[in-house]
Amino acid sequence: LDEPVQGSKSVRAVGSANQRLSEAVQAMKRDGHTAVMLGGDHSLAIGSVHGHSAAVGPLSVVWVDAHADVNTPLTSSTGNIHGQPMSYLLYELQSKIPALPSFSWMKACVSARDLVYIGLRDVDPAEHYILKLLGVKVFSMSQVDQLGVARVMEETCDYLCASAQKPIHLSYDIDAIDPSVTPATGTPVVGGLTYREGLYITEHLSQTGLLSAVDLVEVNPKRGRTEEEVLSTVTTAVDLLLGCFGHVREGNHPSDYRLPEPQR
Repeated sequence: LDEPVQGSKSVRAVGSANQRLSEAVQAMKRDGHTAVMLGGDHSLAIGSVHGHSAAVGPLSVVWVDAHADVNTPLTSSTGNIHGQPMSYLLYELQSKIPALPSFSWMKACVSARDLVYIGLRDVDPAEHYILKLLGVKVFSMSQVDQLGVARVMEETCDYLCASAQKPIHLSYDIDAIDPSVTPATGTPVVGGLTYREGLYITEHLSQTGLLSAVDLVEVNPKRGRTEEEVLSTVTTAVDLLLGCFGHVREGNHPSDYRLPEPQR
């Protein structure tokens, strides 16, 4: 029985699943591939980011989400680990994470200096304190509104590449997008990114040449009330993934494409 530990739910199941995921991501990266993880809830980023870092070394992390997901097990009011993954990953918070069963394999692997949030609009008081304490770079929806998504992405990449160009891990929660576009998700929050803003983020990161792993999480067709809601959410998720891999809205063509010649 997976009883709560230190207030956190399903610790053993989440810990063992993330260990397997970390090993799978490590194998994929060592074979030279871009790793793609489709969730599932955002607790899976623990294994995904850990495995990525174990294979390639220091990372930059771009976390696109309505929520900060940086509660510790001791600050979480719900006990849901999907609201905690970033706290497990940050070096600066390791003294605040209790020993948990099935997590002995887990080691912190991300510096707060190498993390950027985009799209935040539902942040718990403890999370807000942590982000301010650690000086994490945050573009909330207020900043997206003020600056525009193009400048947000320009500043994100300038910030992350200021000292060194590390591989980028994009962890994208579909609830970053406004629920008018992606309603089939577990914790929707109004006032999110438009479809166009959400897609621009992936297109911009793809063009850096540094995008090395992608999580796309919290797509949950069971939360769609109609077939249209499910289709809108899933179609948007697919488009975001295509953007990560070089598909652009102006169109694409194969590098070896040639116009056919008429027969003479």
